[in-house]
Amino acid sequence: MRNLVTRSTQVLFDLLVLSAALFVAFLVRFEGELPLQMLKRLLFLWPYVVAFEYAVLVAFGVPKFAWSYFGLRETTRVLGATAAASAVLAVVRLVAASLLDQFGYAQYAVIPLGVLVANLAAAFLGVAGIRVLRRLQVEQQQSQRRRSPSTAMVRTMLVGAGQAGLMVAKEIATRPDLGIDPIGFIDDDPSKLGKVVHGLQVLGTSADLVRLCRQHEAKQGLVTIANAPGKDLRRIKALCDEAGITAKIIPGIYEIVGGQVNLSRIRGLSIEDLLRREAVVLETESISEAIRGRVVLVTGAGGSIGAELCRQICRFSPSALVLVEQAENNLFHIHRELVASFPALSTAITPCVADICDAARVDSVFRAHRPSIVFHAAAHKHVPMMEWNPGEAVKNNVFGTRTLADASHAHGVGQFVMISTDKAVNPTSVMGVSKRCAEVYIQSLSQSSETRFVTVRFGNVLGSAGSVIPLFQEQIARGGPVMVTHPEMKRYFMTIPEACQLVLQAGSMGKGGEIFVLDMGEPVKIVDLARDLITLSGLRVGEDIEIEFSGIRPGEKLFEELSVAGEQLDKTRHPKIFVGRFRPHELEAVKQALAELRTLADSGGADQIREKFRQIVPEYTPDAGSSTTARQETLEARPTVAQVTVPST
Repeated sequence: MRNLVTRSTQVLFDLLVLSAALFVAFLVRFEGELPLQMLKRLLFLWPYVVAFEYAVLVAFGVPKFAWSYFGLRETTRVLGATAAASAVLAVVRLVAASLLDQFGYAQYAVIPLGVLVANLAAAFLGVAGIRVLRRLQVEQQQSQRRRSPSTAMVRTMLVGAGQAGLMVAKEIATRPDLGIDPIGFIDDDPSKLGKVVHGLQVLGTSADLVRLCRQHEAKQGLVTIANAPGKDLRRIKALCDEAGITAKIIPGIYEIVGGQVNLSRIRGLSIEDLLRREAVVLETESISEAIRGRVVLVTGAGGSIGAELCRQICRFSPSALVLVEQAENNLFHIHRELVASFPALSTAITPCVADICDAARVDSVFRAHRPSIVFHAAAHKHVPMMEWNPGEAVKNNVFGTRTLADASHAHGVGQFVMISTDKAVNPTSVMGVSKRCAEVYIQSLSQSSETRFVTVRFGNVLGSAGSVIPLFQEQIARGGPVMVTHPEMKRYFMTIPEACQLVLQAGSMGKGGEIFVLDMGEPVKIVDLARDLITLSGLRVGEDIEIEFSGIRPGEKLFEELSVAGEQLDKTRHPKIFVGRFRPHELEAVKQALAELRTLADSGGADQIREKFRQIVPEYTPDAGSSTTARQETLEARPTVAQVTVPST
């Protein structure tokens, strides 16, 4: 009943506005002195014109718009409706004028053209204006309800006056409960200086940030730049530090969709923000074509990479998603998250507790679910841990991969995508060489299989379980020191979502047998990473927290590589994905070498396992990263991938 009353009231208001617009148009046309003849004409035409104009509004869907959310798109529709109505009336006026004059009705039915022009303006302003006023009233009421006397307002400088900045300014205006008192914008676009964006002036450029923050007594800076790269965020963070204010950002502002931004998630800058690169642009059509309507299986589904792969895959509507994970708790959490986030797929997501080294269990999972695509993310990945336990690296990374690859081949899987690592290139660690062995096996198997076997190789991902960042954060929380292995150690870094998006993209491009290498950007010094984390924690390096160097651990390198001399990297159609060419190994020779490796994994010593690794992967040099000199000598002496063969015994 209430909705009916509201709708009736809105119709009444529209009719009144259109009536008033017509009367005003006549008065404007005759400069306020309406002749008696025109008054009669107005009264005669009034019901017909207003009824026709309202019918056109209905045809354009204008009455369906919610007044409380009336915006630019709706305003455009109102303009189109009023213009269409005026155009029809003008045509009627021009065509019918002479005809009506013959029958003596022109003095009653002909609308002066000047009236039509004035009526168009008045009708548009009236119909749109009344809705704008209603929206402003609703927003003011909401603002008053949200405002709490106890909310402390923090004077905030907004950095970035683009589209994202406009959205943030709009949200701030309607959310006083957030406690944000906006001062104005900072933007490096000279054309925006001095302009007003949603009531806030662009006060200056980033060069003026420190001065303006001090002048206006700002307490925090809020980054409102969509897709802001890490180098820009670093500079903004440094300027905010110099101004003595806190730098904050809104998570997901670089993923704004539909003009919505959630300011309740405002937080301080993180290391992921500072290392962020340009947003990944995906060929969503090709990925969707590869995944939509197919059964997808992900191993290591409870890990950092596996879980994010599952989230990304669900967005492309597979017919079923099989989660394979050995750790029960991790599997429980990712399954529950996916079911909650993608309710339409809740019955199509199946959690499977399984060890990829258990061939019988793997075979039963494949027979039960018949996957079309396999993403293999399960692996032992901790370098020092695998140095202590080389046999387990063999079992899981090498033979777990072989078990999955063989099952994929036997059950007719369409595509198998293996997640590899930069540590597999010129490996110096057991973990790295075990992943290289896995690469060698699936490359050799791809030569005789209908399954398209693809490897995707990338470096470190930010925030993954066991990565250096959580470790540094723990050390900072304890008061230090932050332990860095070497002042010159560098690593490539990529965010987990970016890495997984590129894995999906590379997978959709694979024809079989390729090694795809992801563009990791520029390597980052680990010591710089430690300094950033300390300053982001509000502490000072050397005063509050010390950085100490512990020396390179067994199996570690000073720097990682993504390819070797024998792998010729070619560009693909995606700017951040390269493909490596290689000379495949003979499958039977690989199987024979791996059989010997398996025997050593069960009964041999660590040194014997390493020696067998070196026979299979001649570029493997244990502990080559222990010194820069040794590392250089090793690189000069080792063979290229093109020269590598798997020896037969």
